[in-house]
Amino acid sequence: MNKIVKKEQFSANVVRLDIEAPLIAKSRKAGHFVMVKVDEHGERIPLTIASSDVEKGTITLVIQNVGRSSAKLCALNEGDYIAHVVGPLGKATHIENFGTVVCACGGVGTAPMLPIVEALKKAGNKVITVLAARTKDLIILEEQMRQFSDEVIIMTDDGSSGKKGLVTNGVEEVINREKVDMCVTIGPAIMMKFVSLLTKKYEIPTVASLNTIMVDGTGMCGACRVTVGGKTKFVCVDGPEFDAHQVDFDQMINRLGAYKEIEKEENCKAI
Repeated sequence: MNKIVKKEQFSANVVRLDIEAPLIAKSRKAGHFVMVKVDEHGERIPLTIASSDVEKGTITLVIQNVGRSSAKLCALNEGDYIAHVVGPLGKATHIENFGTVVCACGGVGTAPMLPIVEALKKAGNKVITVLAARTKDLIILEEQMRQFSDEVIIMTDDGSSGKKGLVTNGVEEVINREKVDMCVTIGPAIMMKFVSLLTKKYEIPTVASLNTIMVDGTGMCGACRVTVGGKTKFVCVDGPEFDAHQVDFDQMINRLGAYKEIEKEENCKAI
């Protein structure tokens, strides 16, 4: 059982939870995730660790209410307990001094990007973060991103914050004005696909953190499989980060939609 010690509502459907998990807090690195089971009868859902506090023994998770299990999790409050939190899982982000790195994130993809931005900056990189959302109210962790970025570019679909446009507009703006040595992208699959297509055109190495369906998080079930460079990979143990230019995003997007009708039925049930 893991106790929720702090809850913050970022927007109507996005919450931040600080959870007691001292061993995970001590050992986690940028890129790691946990498998969370809200109660004994719930399903397992993967959530990237946004940050941790070793002294307090807590990890921070940012959750978007998109289905029945995430709705249950978002409904919990300070003092409540989560049945199971397992991790850290996955491979940590490869960090070195690349030079100038553009970090392109969208929506709740900002949360898993935060520890990567911090690690890249501490490694001596110039970090330019392009933070995108549909509207101003959906921008999260902007202040924290500014702490570790040399520059933060805000892009919103409706122009209510920063510049009007898509994340790719912000990335290309940077590419056109200076040499970019690396790009990291996290967000909706369709967003990562188009960031990847853009950086491939400019021959900029790009890493994408994939958000596939997972069941056990240990490579046993195969639900998270993706095709990378023509080979089958498991996101939970081989990733979650891969060479974006080698990922078959179309196949991944099709697999993400496999349970849409079942999800709709579950969302209609009472929590």
